Amino acid sequence: MHSPIFSLEVFPPKPHAPVGTIYDALDGFEGLNPDFISVTYRHGSHANRLKTARIARTINHDYHIPVVAHLTALYSNKASVDEALDLFRKAGVFGVLALRGDYVEGNEPCGEFEHASDLAAYIREHDPDMQIMGACYPECHLEASCLEEDVDNLKKKVDAGVTHLITQLFYDNDDFYRFLDLARSKGVDVPIEAGIMPVRSVSSINNMTKRNGSKIPVAVQRLVDKWGDDVPSLQQAGIVYASEQIVDLIAHGVDGIHLYTMNRPTLARRIWANVGPLFQVKE
Repeated sequence: MHSPIFSLEVFPPKPHAPVGTIYDALDGFEGLNPDFISVTYRHGSHANRLKTARIARTINHDYHIPVVAHLTALYSNKASVDEALDLFRKAGVFGVLALRGDYVEGNEPCGEFEHASDLAAYIREHDPDMQIMGACYPECHLEASCLEEDVDNLKKKVDAGVTHLITQLFYDNDDFYRFLDLARSKGVDVPIEAGIMPVRSVSSINNMTKRNGSKIPVAVQRLVDKWGDDVPSLQQAGIVYASEQIVDLIAHGVDGIHLYTMNRPTLARRIWANVGPLFQVKE
């Protein structure tokens, strides 16, 4: 166990991608020794539950790393959640990241879990031994009118049973500190890990910031303007920028760092080479 916490996120291969890509990524994380790896999950289909559970089992049994499985609310009903929890328990999952999930055009939500807090409350009642994690947004959720309203909703998640939070990506640490101060003032007293995603291409940063409502600060825009057409240089600059973010966060006493790897172990390993000595190992 590290202090602060250090964790990674991976995702199952896309439908038409070779399944071996995820195992190549997991092999590439050797030596990082994260406190846990989270495995993403799209929406409530049987196939997605199986993919997440299979990768979780591999991480737990073959790589001996604690694993957290994502689970989304909107397109799940109680039966599918029960099925997912059973699969996750058999895979050795110790925690679930309970998410609302994104709306999918043309798909009608099941209507049983409208919010992540509804899903968290159900898991707490039906599987009390499962740790429940949740997501939060330092720059405010896109659908919230303001950060204060968003943090009020976050408190509902914690009250529903969430005991650990992971932020969406952000590139300005001041946004995280403002959010953290507000969350603590509202009684959100669980550990909050800072989610860090290194810049790796112009398209990826534009897509992710638009999708999550995150801004591109001036310092990051300078990197894009300078090296946007030079992907290797932009990735190197992104590694340095993410490393500096993490150093500053640790200096401010952050509870943890959650690195969004995008299944790219080289980026994760180079960031860890820069910041790993700052994480203390707790027995």
